[in-house]
Amino acid sequence: MAECSKFKNNLSRCNCTYEPCSRKGHCCDCLSYHLSMGELPACAFTKDQESTYDRSIAHFVKTHR
Repeated sequence: MAECSKFKNNLSRCNCTYEPCSRKGHCCDCLSYHLSMGELPACAFTKDQESTYDRSIAHFVKTHR
């Protein structure tokens, strides 16, 4: 991955609880990955919503009405 000048700031705000994730702090890579899977990244969800690991767009819509 390319160096990101905002990596430390991004990492401090990342609420992803999936520990082996190599994309933490690399928001562009994270967003690209999740969108390609029909999902949104952890940062689109609250802590409780993220802990379900259901990152589907349908879950986002359901929980953000």
